[in-house]
Amino acid sequence: MITLQLVTEQNWYPCCQLTLTDAQQAYMEPNAISLLQAMYEPTLEARAIYENEAMVGFLMYNTALEELDARWVYRIMVDHAHQGKGIGRQATEIMLEEMRKLGTEPIVVGYHPDNIGAHRLYESLGFVDEGDCFGREMAVIHRA
Repeated sequence: MITLQLVTEQNWYPCCQLTLTDAQQAYMEPNAISLLQAMYEPTLEARAIYENEAMVGFLMYNTALEELDARWVYRIMVDHAHQGKGIGRQATEIMLEEMRKLGTEPIVVGYHPDNIGAHRLYESLGFVDEGDCFGREMAVIHRA
């Protein structure tokens, strides 16, 4: 069973210990950076991904509208030891449900074009590439 739980003073450190594969690390900031960012940007929501009682991943999204008049997903990661089990997909679906409760605006996620795993995940969930790029990342859009 996959659940999303708030990152708190009780579980922030294990969240910082989650890691990606060596190849994936080039695509994403460490969780510690994301948690620090969430401390200073109050519209960001940080969540730990749990499989039953074990923390296995992390995600973060913005509750406020940004570029493209959309809410943005900032991070989705599953620890390297727990990848390949569909956890990222389930966690993303739960996150999208949370985000849809905020309004009907589009949801956007950016990722490096070489990140094939991210591309497959987002495409399978209905995100569409409309040609938007921000820095080194492409942005895909999910419309309700």
